[in-house]
Parts: sequence; C-alpha cells; structure tokens
Amino acid sequence: MLTVMEDQPPTHSHVRLQTRPALANIPESTPRLCQRSPHRCVTTRAPAALLFNQLDLSLHHFPRPGQRGAHHNWIKTLREPKHSIFALKSKKWPFGILLPSKMDSLPDGPRGRSDSTGSSTSQGSRSKTVLRQRLSQLMTCIEDLSSDDEAGEEVSRRLDEAFQLCGRFTPTDAYRLHMVTWNVATAEPPEDITSLLLFDALPPTDLYVIGLQEVRATPAKFMSDLMWEDSWSHLFMNTLAPKGFVKVTSVRMQGLLLLVFAKQMHLPFIRNIQSTYIRTGIFGYWGNKGGVSVRFSFYGHMVCFLNCHLAAHMGNALQRVDELEYILETQEFDMFETPHGVVFCLGDLNFRIQDHGLHFLRSSINGGRLNLLWSKDQLIMMKKKEPFLQEFEEGPLNFKPTYKFDRKSDTYDTSGKKRKPAWTDRILWRVKPKSLPSEDIDEGDEKASMSTVNEDDEDPILVNQNTYTSDMSYGVSDHKPVIATFTMEMRKYWDTPLVCLSPLGVWSADENAPLTYTVLEDFMSSTWDWIGLYKVGFKSASDYESFVWVRENELPEISEVIQISMDKGKIPLLGGEYVLGYYSTNMQSIVGLSADFQIMESKRAAAEGLNPGDINGINK
Repeated sequence: MLTVMEDQPPTHSHVRLQTRPALANIPESTPRLCQRSPHRCVTTRAPAALLFNQLDLSLHHFPRPGQRGAHHNWIKTLREPKHSIFALKSKKWPFGILLPSKMDSLPDGPRGRSDSTGSSTSQGSRSKTVLRQRLSQLMTCIEDLSSDDEAGEEVSRRLDEAFQLCGRFTPTDAYRLHMVTWNVATAEPPEDITSLLLFDALPPTDLYVIGLQEVRATPAKFMSDLMWEDSWSHLFMNTLAPKGFVKVTSVRMQGLLLLVFAKQMHLPFIRNIQSTYIRTGIFGYWGNKGGVSVRFSFYGHMVCFLNCHLAAHMGNALQRVDELEYILETQEFDMFETPHGVVFCLGDLNFRIQDHGLHFLRSSINGGRLNLLWSKDQLIMMKKKEPFLQEFEEGPLNFKPTYKFDRKSDTYDTSGKKRKPAWTDRILWRVKPKSLPSEDIDEGDEKASMSTVNEDDEDPILVNQNTYTSDMSYGVSDHKPVIATFTMEMRKYWDTPLVCLSPLGVWSADENAPLTYTVLEDFMSSTWDWIGLYKVGFKSASDYESFVWVRENELPEISEVIQISMDKGKIPLLGGEYVLGYYSTNMQSIVGLSADFQIMESKRAAAEGLNPGDINGINK
C-alpha cells in the first residue's frame, strides 16, 4: 500500500511504503512525539583555544578568572626586540592569545637547508619550544604589571591591532568541491562518466555538485522519475558510491536536475538541507526554464547551489540577466533565514558571443586565440553594467565554447541553422560580501567601526578556483560539459556529530542485534527518526538494508545512552561490512554514523550454502 505525503510541494512529493521510513517530514497529527526546538546548538572554538591547540598548550597553564593574576587584562612587553611578545585579547578568554613578534628568533648558528618534511617539522618544534619559554617569562611579568592606566590603554590599543592581524592566521580546514554543469539535450547518459569526475585529482574531492539541464521530461517519464531515480541520477550514484560518496540530496524541476554528493565522513556535518525551485518559462508558469536550488549547513557554514537554465537566443541577453536576478531574489527556503556564506551558480546561462561573424569565431577558436572573443561575451559585457553580476566571480574562459556541436562529434554546428559557438555553460560563485559599518557610527569612532565589520565577518568562507575547463570527449549532447573545482577554506563551527551510534557485541542473523545511540547536542529530534543499517558503499540515505525506529515513548535527554535492538529477521544472512546511520526526519539528513563493523554469516546461510543471489535481494 502506498501513502502519498500530500503536504509536500509537487516536485518534492514522496511516495512512502508503510513498511519503510519516509524521508520527509511527518505530519503534525501523527501520534509519535516530535520536538521542534527553535534552538540550534553550535559548538564554536574560541580563537585562543585554536591557537593553544596548535602550540600544544593547555588553558590550565594560565590563571583562571578569580585566581591570582586574573584581574590583569594586558601584559607588559619585554623591551628587547628579540624577545618582544604580543598579548592578544579574546572575548572568549580574558588573557588572550600570546604570540611572539618574531617567530624566527632561534639560537644563533649556521642555518641548514630545509629540503624535507622532517627538517620543517624540526624547525617548527624549535619555534614552539622558544615560544613556550617566552610565555613562561611573560607570565612572570603578569605579577609585576604596573597599574598605570595610560600605559595599559596604549598596550591594549596596540594589541587589538595585533589580534586582528593574528586572526588571519588562525587554522582553517580546506575542502575540495567538484562541480559539473551539462545541458544533456534530452539524451540518455553515456556508459562511462569517470573522466568528468577526476577521481585521481589531488587533494581528493569532498563534495560533488552536478547540475544538468534538459533531462528528458516527457509526462510519463517525469512521473516515473519522481517515483524512482532517473537514469542520470542512477549513473552518477553507481559511479560515485564505490568511491565512498553518498547522495546528500537532489531536486528536480522538469528538465532541471541538481545532485549533491558528499564523502561519507562528512554526512553528519551536513545539516538543515533545503531545496526550492523557480519557474521562468512561458510567463513564469512553465518549468522548462528557471532554477533549482539546494542549500545546507556544511560544518556550520551555509552554502547554496543554484542550477539554472535561462532564456535562449542572441537577442535575449537582458532577459537572461533579469531572470537570474529574479531567481536569486525570489528563491525561498522553508527553514532558517541564515544568509548564504557562499552561492555557486551553474547551468546553461545561454549567454552568447555577439558582433563577431561565424568565420571569425571559428578561426579564433581553431587558432587558440580565445582571448579575442572574451570582450564580446555577453555575460562579461553585462557584468560591467549590472551591479548584482559584479558580486559574482568566474574563472578565465580558457576552454573552447561549449555550444553548439553536432552530436557525437567535436565539430561545431553544421546544420542549416549554423549556430554560432558560445560559452553558454558557466559556473559562477559569490562569497558573502563583507558588511559595511553602520551609517550612524561616528566616523571618528574607529574602534566601533572595526568591531561592526568583524562581528559580521568573523568566520568567512574563502573560495579559490583550482580548475575551470570543459570535456570535449562527450558527444551525446550538442553541449559539452563544463567542470570546475574549488577549494573552500573555513573554520569549523562543529566537529562532533549530533548523535553517536555503536553496535553491541557480535552481529548475525541468528539473534536480535543490540545497539546504542546517544544524542550529544540538542537538535530537532523526533520519535519518527530511525536508524538504518547500511552496507559500506551505500548510495543514499534511502539505500538501507533494514532499519529500526528510535525509542518511541519519549524523546532522549542529552548524553543519555539508549539501547534498542534490531530484529534478527532484518539482518542480512550472509553478513558483510556495514555501518549504522541515524536519520533525522526533521533535518532531512543523516546526523550520526557508527564506525564500520562486520556482520557475521548466519548459521542458516552456512548450513544451506546460501549465496547473495539466493536471498531476495537483501545482499545484492
């Protein structure tokens, strides 16, 4: 029996088998308990703690508030330049961050070449040793700090400036993002897409974002694709799953399809997943043109991906700009109104190369003189006039125009229309702009102005594009796919999952299998949450072998260890390597994963000589 979740938007309607948990919000009228907490617990690290960790120091080495020396906010500096030390104040710790003014002040002597990692590590250890010695000396000076208020204020002002400079060197984590946009022109996917995904790239990829346009969407096929995954989604999932990538989410509007995959280890830190769509085709009522968007919190930073297909034809450049601005302004998400830290916009934006004739275009392309065409690219031209486009960045167009080709070839259009080549397929990004000081702040109040800027932009995302190219080897469409890779640098707001999971004992299908779970932080938990048993290499949250509901009678307390069991009839007979995942129905994501563990082959399987083909698909 099928139950249609009618409270979902048409393009997000979910069909739920009553014997399996739905991956959608449960209606409020259901008898199970639901907690809709307005709070989001965010674990942050103070800048001081980050630096202490980097230097292998502990906060207990320093006096706590209320202890001797705790009333001193600032530390006087030793006068010799060789030993001068900055004391950097942090709101999180009254004694701030301690940093030498010269990190390279090492004992005199000949300096050897640093040609190896070991040499570099040795130098770093010596620097830390010297720094610890200076910190010890400086802590002694705390006891003798003068009560001269004027001197304290002067030191405080100078150290504020030093703290701003130091903040730029606070440790961050870097994540690699791989994006593909491709207008597939209603074609079925090719047999192999591995060259699109650059599996051998270093450093390895953390997130894949795939934006497709003109996926075949006849009424019958579109409905079947809503019930089951479409052929393109299947191909990407089957290719990425063996590499350890799991589909985080997808959104589709007719021919527009956006897919997001993440390395399994990142799943518990991708939260608050939301999606939406905007139609711009045929007076705004038809979805052949428009945009589909996904946004989520990645380690506490909100990132958004927008897949667009804008109006076609040479003369509609201004309409394309209007459509893109309309999509960005009107897209709405259901949950928190947190602004995006970064927005990536990809798709068939349909901008053309104007003014130049066909012969000049083709000769410039064939001769490798692509720079001669940039000044007449409509997007580059419109960017000079439109302020909102100036907020977006794009890498150089050092690849051939990706439209329009004869199918199954790398020859530009030879049909009667002879379309001019163009860079229609693009990938742009926009980092959240720095906040400006409020107008009501006095121009002379330099400190207040600086504070306003820094509080809004305390932990920005830094985005660097590594590659921007196309793959000319694919010929199923009249467009060529465009690939971009990025490095996103950010400071984690959290590095522990919301839920901790662990199997107990040895699991097999011969007896019920116990497991424990513990909620580590407050979140929108619900008794409609469930724990799935996944085979290592699973494709998506719905690709579980079996599942068990969480405790039904009451919501868990923080740090409460809860034990439940999975029925032996739901455990694979042949065993194998598996992982447990806690799925939150409210957050629409897996918020906790166990370590990989082994399920033993059952006695029945051994006695009957069963193999995966004999067992109704559970071990396939």
